[in-house]
Amino acid sequence: MIELRNGASTLRLLPELGAAVASWTRDGIDILHPVSDPKLAAQHEVPVGAYPLLPFSNRIGHGRFEFGGEHYQLAENFGGEPHTIHGNGWMREWTIAEQREGLATLTLDHVGPAQQWPFHYAAAITYAIEDHRLLVAMRYRNTDARAQPVGLGFHPFFPRDADVELGFSAAGVWKAGADALPETLLAVEGDWRFDPIRPVADADLDNCFTGWGHEAELRWPSRGHGLRIAGSQPFGHLVVFTPPGRGYLAVEPASNMTDAINRMQIPDNGLVVLEPGGTLEASVTLELLSL
Repeated sequence: MIELRNGASTLRLLPELGAAVASWTRDGIDILHPVSDPKLAAQHEVPVGAYPLLPFSNRIGHGRFEFGGEHYQLAENFGGEPHTIHGNGWMREWTIAEQREGLATLTLDHVGPAQQWPFHYAAAITYAIEDHRLLVAMRYRNTDARAQPVGLGFHPFFPRDADVELGFSAAGVWKAGADALPETLLAVEGDWRFDPIRPVADADLDNCFTGWGHEAELRWPSRGHGLRIAGSQPFGHLVVFTPPGRGYLAVEPASNMTDAINRMQIPDNGLVVLEPGGTLEASVTLELLSL
């Protein structure tokens, strides 16, 4: 674990555990909500507050896909669920490439095993902590001799107080089928609408929103603060996860929709095809707000 400080904020990182954020506290108060998920076996039940998603966000159905005329089968990595989830960056040990006051850059070179991801890549993530803000910059480079399909995402967990509120704009939302894969694209209206901001403590969501407006806001009125989540291009999707009976929720900027690699016919599915040597970059800012 490494620790970064700036002003009243302290950020703890776990290079050895998928470049995850262990915690972000300000004046000793948790901003993120560290979660231990036994289904994510590679995290060894260590609580984490956030982690990067690469080379794809969310699920690939049954771990199977076809690309470039080849068929691929990925290994299961999520507690016996039939789908492969969140890529493999979270499963690996990263290297500390740079560390100085308030900033650290971690890197990962993937050349196998192919069951995790069949293409070679080099990834970097930079965390920069300020007194009231966390900046996260991700960079992915195709180091293979072949083109490859790529998506990026960032998965933070937040406290789920009884008065927590969430707001953002989006164009559509994918309703999932019984297999947890996208089934129907719906208009964002009624219970799917989060503009204006509204309570979500009792919500039951595990959905990918399309046409995200690149900003979301969380509010905790009883705590007297909120948080703005801003994502750069190519983060055009937002996954909202509010599992029933849990003390946390997740609001995840992502470039690709769930199972995008098997839904190439869908316009704006967010998947990027990187040629050899090509790069994909994205950033997320989490900024504390006073209420």
